[in-house]
Amino acid sequence: MTTAKPVKTAMLMAAGLGKRMRPLTATRPKPLVKVAGKPLIDHALARLEAGGIERTVVNVHYLPDTLIAHVRARKSPMEILISDEREKLLETGGGLVKAQPLLGDAPFLCVNSDNIWIDGPQDSIAMLGCHWDDDKMDALLLLVPHARAHCHRGPGDFHMDDTGRLTRRRVGRLAPFVFTGVQLVSPRLLRDPPTDAFSTNFFWSRAIEEGRLYGVSHGGLWFDVGSPAAIPVAEAIIAGG
Repeated sequence: MTTAKPVKTAMLMAAGLGKRMRPLTATRPKPLVKVAGKPLIDHALARLEAGGIERTVVNVHYLPDTLIAHVRARKSPMEILISDEREKLLETGGGLVKAQPLLGDAPFLCVNSDNIWIDGPQDSIAMLGCHWDDDKMDALLLLVPHARAHCHRGPGDFHMDDTGRLTRRRVGRLAPFVFTGVQLVSPRLLRDPPTDAFSTNFFWSRAIEEGRLYGVSHGGLWFDVGSPAAIPVAEAIIAGG
């Protein structure tokens, strides 16, 4: 791997409609749903601050004014910029492309706001930076073993070889790793995007074909907080250490 520079910029994905979190999202955006005493987005922002991130771009769509007011009211040395998608929800890939002018030309962290992670022996953001190899990677995903993906009901997302290179889960099979919603991304990944709303899966599929999608395994706790039922489960595990 090459010598990595510290990651200073992040994209926090917060524009989703939160349909699976209803009825809690009837009157608030999903990132403001509370888990263990504070909104989901505050869990993510705290991890970014602890990881040395200096500037975070937050995209908004559903009930945007409420979310913007919340993040701007937080006392933090971290600069917060808003990528406004209120006119049209662009999905994850389209949201990244719209925010690209705010993200700069260096590799940046991209984080989903509906997952909670707690570091294990290593700081996860620092670990991504240490494993980053700009010569061979377009994205480096933080993965968690399927058996430790708390509150996650899916069949898994990726297979990872001994070098960290990723391939997709095979149809009808289970995959050993789940994407945590945290990834380190090169601006190269976002080249030649579709013109309409689209998922980050478009970029990942191309990177897999080119052998440039990699992963590292998370050694701490991780929670997929996608529904009301997941909240008490996550809270109980967090409270128990």
